[in-house]
Amino acid sequence: MFTVKASLTHTPRQKRREVVENDEFAAFARRIIRAHGRRVAAGDVEALRDLVALSSSIDDAIGDAVIGLRQFGYSWAEIGARLGISKQAAQQRWGG
Repeated sequence: MFTVKASLTHTPRQKRREVVENDEFAAFARRIIRAHGRRVAAGDVEALRDLVALSSSIDDAIGDAVIGLRQFGYSWAEIGARLGISKQAAQQRWGG
């Protein structure tokens, strides 16, 4: 008689990665974006379009992050809770 390892017959929720230095990394990103805004404000009108384009890039990054979290096993409720919105709102925005 053959036996099959249980780990091959079902897909358990993936182990969550330990969060390391996210606060510092996010603070760094905010500083860079604010510095870009100050550069534009100091007369670099040509960079204004690039600054506005960051908004679209950030929206894309949020979408990628949510898709990754869903693939990692997080529920819409968990994602919505972190964003201060309902699970339905999160799913409507990024579940498409």
